[in-house]
Amino acid sequence: MLTANNALRREDNVVDIRDYVAGQENKGLLRFLTCGSVDDGKSTLIGRLLYDTKLIFEDQLATLERDSRKHGTAGDGIDFALLVDGLEAEREQGITIDVAYRFFATPKRKFIVADTPGHEQYTRNMATGASTADLAIVLVDARQGILPQTRRHSMIASLLGIRHIVLAVNKIDLVEFDRSVFERIAGEYRDFAADLGFDTIQPVPISARHGDNIIDPSPNTPWYDGPSLIAHLETVDVDARVEDRPFRFPVQYVSRPDLDFRGFSGTVASGRVALGDEVTIAKSGRRSRVKRLVAHGGDLAEAVEGQAVTVVLEDEVELSRGNMLVGPEARPHVADQFSANLVWFDDKPLLPGRAYILRTETDEVSATVSQLKHRRNINNFAQEAATSLELNEVGHCHFSLQAPIAFDAFADNRATGAFILIDRLTNATVGAGMILRPLRRAANIHWQALDVTPQSRAAIKHQKPAVLWFTGLSGSGKSTIASLLEKKLHAAGRHTYVLDGDNVRHGLNRDLGFSDEDRVENIRRVAETAKLMADAGLIVLVSFISPFRAERRMARELINDGAFVEIFVDTPFDECARRDPKGLYAKALKGEIQNFTGVDSPYEPPERADIHIPTVGRAPEELVDDVEAWLKERGYC
Repeated sequence: MLTANNALRREDNVVDIRDYVAGQENKGLLRFLTCGSVDDGKSTLIGRLLYDTKLIFEDQLATLERDSRKHGTAGDGIDFALLVDGLEAEREQGITIDVAYRFFATPKRKFIVADTPGHEQYTRNMATGASTADLAIVLVDARQGILPQTRRHSMIASLLGIRHIVLAVNKIDLVEFDRSVFERIAGEYRDFAADLGFDTIQPVPISARHGDNIIDPSPNTPWYDGPSLIAHLETVDVDARVEDRPFRFPVQYVSRPDLDFRGFSGTVASGRVALGDEVTIAKSGRRSRVKRLVAHGGDLAEAVEGQAVTVVLEDEVELSRGNMLVGPEARPHVADQFSANLVWFDDKPLLPGRAYILRTETDEVSATVSQLKHRRNINNFAQEAATSLELNEVGHCHFSLQAPIAFDAFADNRATGAFILIDRLTNATVGAGMILRPLRRAANIHWQALDVTPQSRAAIKHQKPAVLWFTGLSGSGKSTIASLLEKKLHAAGRHTYVLDGDNVRHGLNRDLGFSDEDRVENIRRVAETAKLMADAGLIVLVSFISPFRAERRMARELINDGAFVEIFVDTPFDECARRDPKGLYAKALKGEIQNFTGVDSPYEPPERADIHIPTVGRAPEELVDDVEAWLKERGYC
């Protein structure tokens, strides 16, 4: 039977739980990450924070003690790193590979911490963790001091908008709590980070394994009069005033459940919006007013940064994913060219001129790096000339997009000023960028409408324009087949032109060499030229090795699928080397020619060429007949 006292006690417990939940909701939230070099103690520090804030359950603690005996590096003690290093590969190697997120709270604040990898190979994961953080704890092993990865992570943190740094000089117990070691490392860090734009840098001497200066001041460092780590995390001021940030609402989805409702769903990226507010569509500039703000559980009078809502407007407007609703008084940039800092993630280098997919908060567009201005030296942050970016390097680039996008400078808005680059063939994320500014010259360039269209130019020539793109190794027979085919087409009254690799390098591309970067630019220029010729109504025969699939795909998309015909002249390497019509293979195999395709530079054969012509054992004239028959069957000639 439930007595009156039991009922009162249960009621008191319910009130206590409600008070506790309300108290948690009203606490501020700090997002931070741990970063630094390998084995500086990042995972151990997070494990210690979870342990000391009493967020480890008894069964977790028992599992941790068991795992510490099996995988641990702390002798008979608890290895706190194992709380975070959950992957078996991480435990076996003793390093962090993935980004691990953990939540904990103190009486004053809630925290979300990202434990990021220290190994240089996983710098991309560190950038992921830093992208949403307000503060970075940069760990340094007191025995090792400042290392290259310390500098690299600090520079990336700065580029990603982090303005508060805690320099955690860890393992201070292993240098006998030496004050001079701590002060030397703190001084070196302040010196090299002076130009990174951090608002605060708080050095703290800690021992993550033993808990010195983590929660309470340590008696082992009486010479240190600063805050403990948790005391600083509880009090550091990182909150930006929401009302001071312009309204940004990237549209994720257009909601049409029935004929009477049309709303635009997404999350408020910054600022606030209320019923009746005037808003502007970023790309078109058209204005409307907010009629409803629909959220889970009912309508709202106001929505602020971080809230997911559906916005209903008073007017029927053209608006879809990839666009933004913004405040009319502070509109974002809309441009198809901008400059940005770029962190490169891929094992293959960034090549200016190569087409990538650029993805923002909601938009996606084909993009190229039109110019690599410089890369940043991680040791002294000097700007160095470069033609490409290697894995984990940071560069300042100019981007050219296939279509305009709406964006802010990353320094003004991290949500609408960031992007990633995706490889078009592998779909892998190869880079992360932070937009600096639009390139204003782009705003002064407009496409000039012409009265004579490509269709009318083709009609007067009585032919279907095409770009016949011959690809294959040097010596495969591309130029021979293209030349013979042009003779036949010309004799039949067709209007043609041949763009040959060697001939073009005497004029249009005479300034280009044979590095991967120059090969990409070589194909980009030829593709643009071929497109203009096809627009003029010509049948263009392009004879280029064009070794990379990405550039051939770029040419196809630039010219459009209907006019682009990829012809793979398939001759094996040994046969090309035997023919060696220009003596190039002999020189390349002796090392006298560098970056020769098929020898010390790769050739990526087409996976699905429109026309595949194996050449061994067949005469060129026979191959030309096959190509001509294919073209006639499809109405090109």
